[in-house]
Amino acid sequence: MTLYIGLMSGTSLDGVDGVLVELDDAGIAPPDVRAHVHRDMPEGLRTELLLLNASGPDELHRAALAANALMHLYAEAVEILLRLGHCAADDVRAVGAHGQTVRHRPGRFDGSGYTLQLANGALLAECCGIDVVCDFRSRDVAAGGQGAPLAPGFHQALFGGGRHAVLVLNVGGIANLTVLDTGGGVVGFDCGPGNALMDAWCQRHRGQTYDAGGAWAASGRVDAGLLATLLGERFLAAPPPKSTGRDLFNGPWLDARLAAHAGASAADVMATLTEFTARAAADAASRHGGAAPELLVCGGGAHNTYLMQRLAGLLPAVRVTSTADRGVPPDQVEALAFAWLAQTHLLRRPGNLPRVTGAAGPRVLGALYPAR
Repeated sequence: MTLYIGLMSGTSLDGVDGVLVELDDAGIAPPDVRAHVHRDMPEGLRTELLLLNASGPDELHRAALAANALMHLYAEAVEILLRLGHCAADDVRAVGAHGQTVRHRPGRFDGSGYTLQLANGALLAECCGIDVVCDFRSRDVAAGGQGAPLAPGFHQALFGGGRHAVLVLNVGGIANLTVLDTGGGVVGFDCGPGNALMDAWCQRHRGQTYDAGGAWAASGRVDAGLLATLLGERFLAAPPPKSTGRDLFNGPWLDARLAAHAGASAADVMATLTEFTARAAADAASRHGGAAPELLVCGGGAHNTYLMQRLAGLLPAVRVTSTADRGVPPDQVEALAFAWLAQTHLLRRPGNLPRVTGAAGPRVLGALYPAR
């Protein structure tokens, strides 16, 4: 067993989740989490990262400084994990750091496209004194893939191999669905907006970064006309492999669709956005999940009680539950995935699943920044 650290800051921009975990290099023993930490995203950095999702003045300079600030936040998380885990930097083989996605356009423009996660692996390695692996998505995109989602391979290692098929739904800023069948097959793709639109609406009208427990959404009524308009987004009906981000599901996208439904109250829009997230995920599960009897939910959306209720209501034949029921807290799954991806890099194992991403073949993912 070897110690790794995984660090994840997703499109929800709520903060950084980190895990200190023992991983079996032979891939036999399950992960053993020694410590977990969450660091809230400082408001100034969160605002800047949101702005960098769209074109603006002096982007290169601002992006470089935002990446540095994020790495210092990552380094704080590493320091806390080492303290909680009662170990030293030299005890950890590597840090797997996702970085912050600000643009995701695979296959676009020139046939190759790009995906951009703000990070500075050299700075993080210098701050922590631990080897850092980052930039996991670019290699898959270079091979013609979507570069996302990358977690399905880890979902397979963590939750696959059972007596029945299992669905894993990660609800971060963007939602992605993994289908694990009993024969070892894996399907995975981004299926909708996750928390991104709900959080943006809550911030706009209540000055809060998210709707705690979905209470505000539960107080409103779903606007059927608006919901139909939202569900008309072509991305939802597109076949996998597919991925998306704030490049699509953003404020201007929502405002353009709200223009024809001006009579809806703010609470009704919130209810409708929550229903939209639930419907997009449930429809994807129904189309691609076969007869899987279980849906495991991770990410911040797993804490949205109302959203979980709506998923259960839309999938009456499926047991909808948090990954905590399988012994893995929902806030740890994505960070664990990037610790696992760091391990695959160092062992020279492919980290992508071509059937999921559409890449030309298996590829070793990530770039290594040695501590010394």
